[in-house]
Amino acid sequence: MTPPRPEDQSRRYPWEDDEYKPRTRPYPTPGAPPPPDPPGHRPPPPPREHRESARFAPPPDDKPTVPTLPKKLTVTRVAWFRVRQLSGQALALFRRAAHADGAKQSGLSSLTYAVMLNYAADAAMAVALANTLFFSAATGESRGKVALYLLITVAPFALVAPVIGPALDRIQHGRRMALAASCVIRVFLSIVMALNFDNWGLYPAALGSMVLSKSFTVLKAAITPRVLPREITLSKTNARMTVFGLAAGGVFGAVAAGFANLFGSPGALWFTAALCLANAYYCLRIPSWVEVTEGEVPTSLRAKPHKPKRQALGRAVVVALWGNGAIRMLTGFLMLFAAFVVRAQTEGDPLMQVLLLGVIAAAAGIGSFLGNAVGARLQFGSPDQVVIGCLTAALATVVLAAVLPGLATAAAVGLIGATASSLAKVSLDAVIQNDVPDESRASAFGRSETILQLGWVFGGALGVLLPTEYWIGFTVLAVLLAIGLAQTIQTKRGTTLIPGLGGDRPLRPAPVVPGAGT
Repeated sequence: MTPPRPEDQSRRYPWEDDEYKPRTRPYPTPGAPPPPDPPGHRPPPPPREHRESARFAPPPDDKPTVPTLPKKLTVTRVAWFRVRQLSGQALALFRRAAHADGAKQSGLSSLTYAVMLNYAADAAMAVALANTLFFSAATGESRGKVALYLLITVAPFALVAPVIGPALDRIQHGRRMALAASCVIRVFLSIVMALNFDNWGLYPAALGSMVLSKSFTVLKAAITPRVLPREITLSKTNARMTVFGLAAGGVFGAVAAGFANLFGSPGALWFTAALCLANAYYCLRIPSWVEVTEGEVPTSLRAKPHKPKRQALGRAVVVALWGNGAIRMLTGFLMLFAAFVVRAQTEGDPLMQVLLLGVIAAAAGIGSFLGNAVGARLQFGSPDQVVIGCLTAALATVVLAAVLPGLATAAAVGLIGATASSLAKVSLDAVIQNDVPDESRASAFGRSETILQLGWVFGGALGVLLPTEYWIGFTVLAVLLAIGLAQTIQTKRGTTLIPGLGGDRPLRPAPVVPGAGT
């Protein structure tokens, strides 16, 4: 007998079970007031999840509490009153957005807070290490320093990609603890970096912190389907969390810059440690139902998995993975290549280096925010066509940058590339939600995130190793993107350039039944 689907078991939405619902006394007749409580009656406490969420419950309808005007009006008091009023309105607006579409009831808002703090910690650490790791190695220096730079910036992603994805398939419980543990370890590593800022102890600590940050991202991808509200799709959920994360990174990155100006880079690292500690707390506040993994089926990238009881990914998913991987190669390349080129062309002028890199980074940030904002609001009918269109636009921009090299075209590549990357990722999420069975969705997201990290790794390595000439770098990148586009189109047509990892597979493979044959 075929076991019932997870929807029939209410496995995906345990917060809708009776044990999670607040208890109410029935009314004797419609419209009549409730009977009075008997003497000494104490109502039963609500479930633990409700007690925890009540601590941070917003005011009714998320309306801000309006501060009262001071009795004696002065310039300082009126200014303070306006600050409190605007802060309350901003906080209420943020809560409405974070709790919208049932996100508070499902637990998505708790995961969103954790994701925001992870972005914030990454931004704070980048500010603290800006003058050490990210600008210390130029191609004119020794090969040893270039190799060290490559190790610190690229190795974390190469280490995370092949390890974290398969490990998720073996973790049946403790995903919240794994998230919190990664944050706690980052606390200690941030302290180590702050205390060893001027010696070699900084480098292994930075490497470990970057590895843990990407581990958090992959773990988050596997947890997200467990807190998905019924009101919104998985693609919109991921886009919304990315928008919140980018906003948090910008705000807390600016605060970290203030700490760096007042107390030096170690001050920003101490601030990073505080953010990681707060993130560990919020990870533990993610609802306990994310630990319910009974009946999950691991996925496989191969058309015919070698191991039994693994769900093969369909052709549409593989199309989206190839397209997204190629675009991530572009974003990884630009991030590191631009730093080396600007460093080489403005040697001896740190202010100009920061200014030029700021232009490229700002263009990429705007593109990422724009792509996720559009993806969170629109619903695409053909996600695979969107992925191919995004990759085509990215390739055209890179070709333009190779023909007309310079800062302006590099910024255009950052803008178009980041926008394309965000829209393509939204499309990938939509394809996984539509084509992958519920039992394999968490594993599919973990696997897909590892592929995207590998694409970033390859592009970042090219950015470090290629000569510091715009036209050379973008020409090589254009050739690789053209190959990626050809493979993506071939996969969509049912063929492949790489046997076993292309379109030579069913559009939607038959679901693997959990526990079959046992």
